[in-house]
Amino acid sequence: MILLIAGASHTGKTALAQKLLENYHYPYVSIDHIKMGLIRSGQTTLTPCSDDGALTGYLWPIVREMIKTAIENNQNMIVEGCYIPFDWEKSFEPEYLKDIRYLCLVMSEKYIRAHFAEIKKFASVIEERLDDSDCTMETVLRDNAEVLAECERHGVKYVLIDGEYQEDMEHKLLFEEE
Repeated sequence: MILLIAGASHTGKTALAQKLLENYHYPYVSIDHIKMGLIRSGQTTLTPCSDDGALTGYLWPIVREMIKTAIENNQNMIVEGCYIPFDWEKSFEPEYLKDIRYLCLVMSEKYIRAHFAEIKKFASVIEERLDDSDCTMETVLRDNAEVLAECERHGVKYVLIDGEYQEDMEHKLLFEEE
């Protein structure tokens, strides 16, 4: 089984992937790690500040082929990151799609406004963010509104984090059908 965890920055993608690793022993791949490896090794002229569309266009073909390889080898894998396109299903033939589950994490405006201090507090719960100065309430509000609009436009599965942070996202990803 391949589990894809998408969403805007600071929504808990990495924390959910870590929880799944601990509970199911599925390895996970952070698309951010692939991005930084390619950037630091000089394999691309893109930077961490490059346009998200350019980064997705560059990274998704690599990630897509990793997913296909894992499925062909009957391996489980979690892939998490901001660079999973909303039309990801178009990248796979039906024989691959049956082995892929997708979930996008989205925080509502109400949640962000009520819990922004917690969002910042938990920003480095799994990975240390060396510079998180670009995370402001305005950027988190904007990014989540854009992700929600794209989820709705593309009809992809998402969890709207609106009241309290949902502890059942693991169940939604693994067991609830589209």
